[in-house]
Amino acid sequence: MSNGAVKGMSRGAVYALVALLFLGNALNYVDRQVLALLKPTLEAEFGWTDADYAHLGSSFQIAAAGTLLFVGWFVDRLGVRLAYGIAVVVWSAAGMAHALAQTVQQFVAARIVLAAGESVSTPAGLKAAATYLPLAQRNMAIGLINTAPNIGAILTPILIPPFALAFGWKAAFVVTGALGFLWLIGWWLGTRNLQPVGNVPERARVPWGELLRDRRTWTVIGAKFCTDAVWWFVLFWMPDFFNRQFGLGQGALGWPIAIIFTLAALGALTSGGLYPILLGKGFSVNRARKSSMLFYALVVLAMPLSLQTQSPWIAAILIGLGLFAHQGFSTNVFGMTADVIPATRVASVIALGAIAGNLSGTGIIEFAGWSLTNGLGYVPMFAICGSAYLVALAFIHLMLPKLELAAE
Repeated sequence: MSNGAVKGMSRGAVYALVALLFLGNALNYVDRQVLALLKPTLEAEFGWTDADYAHLGSSFQIAAAGTLLFVGWFVDRLGVRLAYGIAVVVWSAAGMAHALAQTVQQFVAARIVLAAGESVSTPAGLKAAATYLPLAQRNMAIGLINTAPNIGAILTPILIPPFALAFGWKAAFVVTGALGFLWLIGWWLGTRNLQPVGNVPERARVPWGELLRDRRTWTVIGAKFCTDAVWWFVLFWMPDFFNRQFGLGQGALGWPIAIIFTLAALGALTSGGLYPILLGKGFSVNRARKSSMLFYALVVLAMPLSLQTQSPWIAAILIGLGLFAHQGFSTNVFGMTADVIPATRVASVIALGAIAGNLSGTGIIEFAGWSLTNGLGYVPMFAICGSAYLVALAFIHLMLPKLELAAE
């Protein structure tokens, strides 16, 4: 990498930016996962019902979906450096505020503010990579950003439950929230000399009426609506599942959850490989993309089998295979979007898809609370998880029988 390639940025500054983007997105998932891991303790202390807990999750999803409508404007208006810094201050303070909450309503308020701050992370991270990094480093950075949530989701269940047992649940919220302020120091010092590369405009006018009339837009929205619910269900309810299904206490919950998200991380790292292999074998864009999606949709069918085993470790592997496949399918949805949507509209379409995913996440979180309260257990949710990707693929094929590369 030459100095000219980065327009004055040193090699160290590039690596520092990549590291900060990775850590920021990992911390994003550390803070949002703490509540799920401490559910048994908080439930016992405050007398929460499953419906109360579901409301906490759905409030987060709705707040994130609402905030995503304005995140692009916020980041463009203030710039990545300031916008991301403000977002981390907001979500870190909200994470620490959980330690002060005494009622469900107070926890809900803290979750709403947390969601608003955390919704900035991925759009800001991707924009930072696209704005400040040359192409070779940009691809690496985006890969790390997509892997970071899994790393956060692996480490948090290993570290937080024992920490909470030793120092109390309030300390867990305070310490994880405080990590964001430490990151902020590194962000402010490490990004002082950032210089944009290339001539990609930071703002682009989007013809919203035309975009919303486009079948391709609704194809992406529908695919994300069908599949993102699975990710949010696993992230929010799996600690409770292992506690309820296998009798694991708070101190033992971490390792099965870590196995699940380790497999998810492997899915994120390897998910881009199948599609180009199929293209290399002479498949068309349409056949290669949909065949790749079909493979991952079939792998997810292993996930409901976790209800049939007596071993939490086998259950963790089966659920982990589901998230492995989720990452593969999601990567193909992103790739499909880049293929069929004009480049100037990709970010807007992805944002709309993220809103749809948050809303479906709200639905399955609330549905899980209702199902558990009414004695149906986890069977309905796992049935939804197993079928979601085949439904999404059928919807994609119905909307776009032949995927074709977009012409600018």
